[in-house]
Amino acid sequence: MSPSLFSLAGVIHCYGRTCALADVSLEVAGGAIGLIGRNGAGKSTLIHILLGLLRPTAGRVRVLGHALPAGAVRLRGKVGFMPERDAFVPGLTGIEYVALAGELCGMSRRHALRRGHEALFWLGLEEARYRPLEQYSIGMRQRLKLAATLVHDPDVLLLDEPTSGLDPEGRAAMLDVLRVLAARPNKSLVLSSHLLGDIERVCQTAIILNEGRIVGMGRIPELREAPRRCYRIRCEGDEAGLLAELKAQGVEVQAGGRPGEFRVSVPEGWLNRNFFAAASRARALLTGLEPEEEDLEAVYYRLVGFRDGKISSDSLAK
Repeated sequence: MSPSLFSLAGVIHCYGRTCALADVSLEVAGGAIGLIGRNGAGKSTLIHILLGLLRPTAGRVRVLGHALPAGAVRLRGKVGFMPERDAFVPGLTGIEYVALAGELCGMSRRHALRRGHEALFWLGLEEARYRPLEQYSIGMRQRLKLAATLVHDPDVLLLDEPTSGLDPEGRAAMLDVLRVLAARPNKSLVLSSHLLGDIERVCQTAIILNEGRIVGMGRIPELREAPRRCYRIRCEGDEAGLLAELKAQGVEVQAGGRPGEFRVSVPEGWLNRNFFAAASRARALLTGLEPEEEDLEAVYYRLVGFRDGKISSDSLAK
């Protein structure tokens, strides 16, 4: 039986008094996995632990059958990492940079150069491969980082915000590439992004982190099919009174964008007739009640909860 992609058992990691990961246990078989969480959720810490760059404060970690951090050197040639921030060597050309990445993963100079040319050609950078890195645009730099990640044909790719800084056209092109990479047989991809639409377009599985803990994990279609507890309601009359009645029963409320419309998240065991009872007590008229179709963003906020009554993609930013 082939080993799982990675497994963690009771992993804790702290920076001084700040706990970035709190008793994380999971096992992932492989495929295309999305890593979701707002700033401080623990995504970057988890990636660095999987790379063997961080020794967890407590717990056990295995990646592709290798125990970490002891097996980190043997794992290096099997994993490709694309960081969010640029890590370029000044003065190198594109092909020199990609070939250097291959050599650092154990490839010969000749093999690294050949593979580097192939990767740059596949990513549309063949005409810029002899150009100094300083002359690359943001979009070209993102593709160059991806080429350096792919040059040694790793078994698993760890991609940290690969569409960061790209315009809509560049982002669409990058997602097309990632979908191709995610579909390769016997290869895996871990995509960390605050853009939930990117993860939904590329990945089959999602891991949702919040304050260092896993609050949701599974195949994305199954997460979306979980019991829905979000609704859009419309009302006339005493809106404030109705909202007060709902909040008193544990319902979380936010504005729906139009007058008299609200988005609500109901507690476990809620019955729809409770909406009408609350409206009757508040002397308000409920004119609309619709369960909300869940995309991955709705799943995220159902599991993590509202924050200050607002939903904003910026709150997920790394």
